[in-house]
Amino acid sequence: MPVPLPKKILARQHEITADFTRLVHAHVDDLVAGRATEALEIRDFAGQLCIHPTHLSNTLKLTTGEAPCAIYERKLVAVSKQLLSNPRQSVAEIAAQLTYDPSNFTKFFKRFVGITPRQYREELWAGQRAETSETVTS
Repeated sequence: MPVPLPKKILARQHEITADFTRLVHAHVDDLVAGRATEALEIRDFAGQLCIHPTHLSNTLKLTTGEAPCAIYERKLVAVSKQLLSNPRQSVAEIAAQLTYDPSNFTKFFKRFVGITPRQYREELWAGQRAETSETVTS
């Protein structure tokens, strides 16, 4: 039978998880706003939390079942989708804003979404056009 962890340790694990998530969200927001020009790595977040990257990784796996990079990547994908809904920004501009070159951004996006950013944008706009035409004909 496993030995239960003391409440103090559990509380600290959840505090680290919440702090990491907050840092990731703030950093991605800074990238989008142009306040940051380089993507941080997991070791950078660990440094901000004054803990070792391995400790951060182990803690997040215990509390969320996910690696730190999965949380970071999920936030980047969500923001990418949001940015792609703006027709005034090209895919290349969005990639640069998130510190990717266009080719790597396309690969990153496709790995998580299953389609390229351009295909995602086309599907999004096709859906919006369909909604608009349904509203007009109703």
